Amino acid sequence: MKKVKIAGREVFPIGLGTSNVGDKAGKFSQEVEAIRAGLEHGVQVIDTAEMYGNGNAERLVGHAIEPFDRENLFLVSKVLPNNASKKQIPLSLENSLKRLKTDYVDLYLLHWKGVFR
Repeated sequence: MKKVKIAGREVFPIGLGTSNVGDKAGKFSQEVEAIRAGLEHGVQVIDTAEMYGNGNAERLVGHAIEPFDRENLFLVSKVLPNNASKKQIPLSLENSLKRLKTDYVDLYLLHWKGVFR
C-alpha cells in the first residue's frame, strides 16, 4: 500500500481513532493491546484528543506507544473549543503532551464536537 503525505511526512494511510478508548477502566489492557496490534501491523497515525474520556484516551495512547519508536509515529491531538485561547492553548497542549508521555505531537487541531447535517 502506498504511503500518503500528512504535514510533510509520509505515513501509512490507515490510522487509529481513539474517541471511545479510555472510557472504561476494565478495558484498559484490551484497548492498549488493540492499539499495539495496529502499530505492529504498520499503522503510524493515531488520532486522539483531550476531550476523549476527559484525557483518558491520551493517557491510554501514551501507555500503548511506550515500546515503539516515537519518530515512526504520527500523533494527532485536539484542543477543546473552550480551551482555544492564546492563554489556554499552550496549557492544554502541555497537558496533552504529559498524558501522551511525549514531547511533541505531529498535528494539533481545534476540536469541534457538533452535529453535521
